[in-house]
Amino acid sequence: MNIVHPPARLGGRDSTDQLESRADSPMLTTPHAAGSAQLTFTRSGTRTVLTRAFAASPAKLIESNRRDATCWVYAATLGGGLVSGDDIQLTADVTAGARALLTTQASTKVYRSLRPCRQSVSATVGAHAMLAVVPDPIVCFAGADFTQTHRYELHADASLVLVDWITSGRHASGERWAFSRYESRFDIRRASRRIFWDGVVLEPFIDSVADRMGRYDVLLTAILTGPLVDRAARELVNRMSQQAIGRDTGFVASAAAIRGGGALVRMAGMSVEQVARVLRTDLAFLPDLTGDDFWRGKW
Repeated sequence: MNIVHPPARLGGRDSTDQLESRADSPMLTTPHAAGSAQLTFTRSGTRTVLTRAFAASPAKLIESNRRDATCWVYAATLGGGLVSGDDIQLTADVTAGARALLTTQASTKVYRSLRPCRQSVSATVGAHAMLAVVPDPIVCFAGADFTQTHRYELHADASLVLVDWITSGRHASGERWAFSRYESRFDIRRASRRIFWDGVVLEPFIDSVADRMGRYDVLLTAILTGPLVDRAARELVNRMSQQAIGRDTGFVASAAAIRGGGALVRMAGMSVEQVARVLRTDLAFLPDLTGDDFWRGKW
């Protein structure tokens, strides 16, 4: 995965890069697997700070120089994308009362893969805490083989906003849905009870992915759950349930309630800019929770 404010680099020079973001946290000394990254967000007064941060190449973490209720971290890879055999494993712990934003500086590119590329995000979110995972879209080049997993364990009073989206690839260069395989899976639990379990798998089978997608070049899934976003989730479900789906609009969206409260939102559109405009409108509440508009200047 991959500001408005000048960033401070946390790690990523080589497979042994280890940096802590706060002086009161001991320096990590244990070696970690290539591509692993770890984050711990902790409430300190009215602010959230990073008390642990580690990234082993090719993973890279960039913290924004902010001193707000929400701590921003940008996740990236050295070289700007994933190559054959890469396995990025990011784990995060958002402790009680903390608020964290995990995003990217640009789209995550997945290059042609002789071996599968993998990326996983696993997080625990504590009592009255919030985690927003809102990256730029995945862009799979022709021949790419990519698998992604999202796993979240939420406290009964925790809040989560998760956005996961993919484009058709470099369609300006004639590549549309030309990757060999794409898979993205979700496992979200609240108080150890599963509230959302889903997956998207795109691969040629009887016909091509491009034929099935038709005019659409972007697919998006978003999940909102928890007390901080409950009202926005209910409003989204109510509004989208009353909207007619036009067959010739080049954009479709739907929303449904999920177990225990919250919303599942799906979109399909013809361009990143088109889908991003709708997403920003639907998640207009999010900058108030994160302290600023992290989308500014992107689309």
